[in-house]
Amino acid sequence: MRIGALAEATGVSRRLLRYYEEQGLLRPRRLPNGYREYAATDVSAVRRIRVLLAAGLPTAVIAQLLDCVHDEGAAIVPSSCPGMVGRLRDERRRRATEIARLQASQRALDTLLTAALAPAPGD
Repeated sequence: MRIGALAEATGVSRRLLRYYEEQGLLRPRRLPNGYREYAATDVSAVRRIRVLLAAGLPTAVIAQLLDCVHDEGAAIVPSSCPGMVGRLRDERRRRATEIARLQASQRALDTLLTAALAPAPGD
């Protein structure tokens, strides 16, 4: 199938599909005229990419883990690949650190807002 058909089948823009190819997440066959030819299995691959992106994984990590997940009905199910659990734990740890940093930033903003909204002395 051509890129337009894949875009329609997945709801993902052509531009984003080309980006996935640049990142090594999709590997369409190139026709003699230079057009991309996608396999039916690429529809599933795009779905798995979207799920992994929604989990906050960067494309470099997705490239390493994409073959470690598969479709099982409506669910995306991980397979047992060497290093997968460790990579997921590393990414989860990064998210937890970032969440803690954002929460500290939010508390600092709350303090500033409280002080800014407080009546001035003598009011």
